[in-house]
Amino acid sequence: MHESFEAPGAILTWAEKNAMPVSFTKLYEGNTFPDTTDDFDFLIVMGGPQSPATTIQECPHFDAKKEIAFIKRAIEADKKLLGVCLGAQLIGEALGATFDHSPNREIGVFPIQFTEDAQHDSFFSSLPDTIPMGHWHGDMPGLTEVAQILAFSEGCPRQIVKYSPKIYGFQCHFEFTLDAIEGMIVNSQDELHKYANLPYVQDEETLRSQNYSQINAWLFKFLEYMKDL
Repeated sequence: MHESFEAPGAILTWAEKNAMPVSFTKLYEGNTFPDTTDDFDFLIVMGGPQSPATTIQECPHFDAKKEIAFIKRAIEADKKLLGVCLGAQLIGEALGATFDHSPNREIGVFPIQFTEDAQHDSFFSSLPDTIPMGHWHGDMPGLTEVAQILAFSEGCPRQIVKYSPKIYGFQCHFEFTLDAIEGMIVNSQDELHKYANLPYVQDEETLRSQNYSQINAWLFKFLEYMKDL
């Protein structure tokens, strides 16, 4: 976790309901990365207002190089990985793919559409062709030579990236809940005001009125799929 308000949301709900042991590296509290990858099977890298290009001078608790090196160790140890938003970009960087700026900033709930590659994916082939999805970003993950784009939106061409059968990057937010979105709203007032007139940015009232439960239900199914790999 890079910030307290970029919470795991429904990811943690799923883990708790399934009695999964969970550990955290809360960088905003000064936590350091584990010395070994032996104590976990599944690494989830959450989002944040930073980018992989953010410097220590700009954000003292975020050391992109150190985090990318830790992610590389997890990849080399054959762990399961999921990156959310910034986390997806950092996983891409660890695999040698430079992040990009999205053509549009997206904040709110907008549809994503699945690609032909998604029709061949063991999990995403089971979902409808188009589904509503949470968004809060201005960048997007880079692509390796073997990466597959599984979903896109009108505002962003890289919403779900499959780097390998055990490594996925979600630029979008399956994990948003009403509590999580409230934390984002409270801590992102400047951003909401600055981008209020952009086409893919919803206001606070709209964000609070969204139904995130179906989005979470798809997330739970995905996490079950990853658990069983």
